[in-house]
Amino acid sequence: MPFGNLNTHPTHEASFAMAINIRNLNHSQLNELIQRAKARQDELVKEKATKLRDKISALVKAEGFELDDVFGGAGGRRGVRRKVKPKYRNPADGSQTWTGRGKRPRWYSAALAAGKKEKDLLIG
Repeated sequence: MPFGNLNTHPTHEASFAMAINIRNLNHSQLNELIQRAKARQDELVKEKATKLRDKISALVKAEGFELDDVFGGAGGRRGVRRKVKPKYRNPADGSQTWTGRGKRPRWYSAALAAGKKEKDLLIG
């Protein structure tokens, strides 16, 4: 371990196996410590999520259900996304349409800039 000044503090032994005096660490040692701490934090989060998942699974099975019965089967997505019908059509190229959702297509912005009205681009 490259951390030079490792000091154990008897008052904190219950919560920490050892304490590190970070004031005596150089820049690279401190960065390494931070990376190791972040990695350990990620491990702990994964462990906790696994334990929670196991608890939920046991509870669901104890009630006589399967996880799919409670949470649904298809990847947890709720509802069915339907394709939205186009609302606007490019007068210069009828194959170009837009639903009116998301970012405006260039042809739509160009048509408005050329003096067309929004209602002129509506389909039907």
